[in-house]
Amino acid sequence: MEISSAQIAAIVKKVISGMENTESTGDVPIGVSNRHVHLTREHLDILFGKDYELTKAKDLSQPGQFAANETVTIIGPSLRPIEKVRVLGPLRKASQVEISMTDSYVLKVKPPVRESGNIAGSSPITLVGPKGVVTLSVGCIIANRHIHMSPKDAERYGVKDGDTVNVSVAGKGKRTLWYDVQIRVNKDFVLEMHVDTDDANAAGIGNGSLVSIVKE
Repeated sequence: MEISSAQIAAIVKKVISGMENTESTGDVPIGVSNRHVHLTREHLDILFGKDYELTKAKDLSQPGQFAANETVTIIGPSLRPIEKVRVLGPLRKASQVEISMTDSYVLKVKPPVRESGNIAGSSPITLVGPKGVVTLSVGCIIANRHIHMSPKDAERYGVKDGDTVNVSVAGKGKRTLWYDVQIRVNKDFVLEMHVDTDDANAAGIGNGSLVSIVKE
């Protein structure tokens, strides 16, 4: 089936329109997520000592979440360690390491791009703390791009939990369109889109930059 020149022109016009004209559904602030670790009670005890408690460095944007003062070293098959990887609290039911694609090249691991918490079949990784070592058989991922929002925000944007949307980004001299950004809805969430350092650097944006959901 041949596509006419008129059909091609219509397709091009729609793509350009989607990249340049975002309907005003509100601006979404960016939160850039550096590499970090989530730990279980068991693994915290091994890495930092029995009954150790994380100490808060600062609160994160999502209620109840915080960056701890504690850090670990992560090691992959390359044996080239990445040091001072921040531990985030509170403790979780499963330990998890979130890195960027660039980090994966250094470590020589092949983590899947996943929603945080979905670690089945993900890459193994070793964590080194001041008191011990933990080797995770699974748990290393690259977090997918996602937007946290409350039910009220979801209603305003016309989306629901688990939906995917496109997001228009106007960074420093760079205009970008991100596809398949996951929507995560919870009554405790504060509106914010999370991307990793690779995405942020490529798009020329940082913490607090504003992006827009594109209505198709």
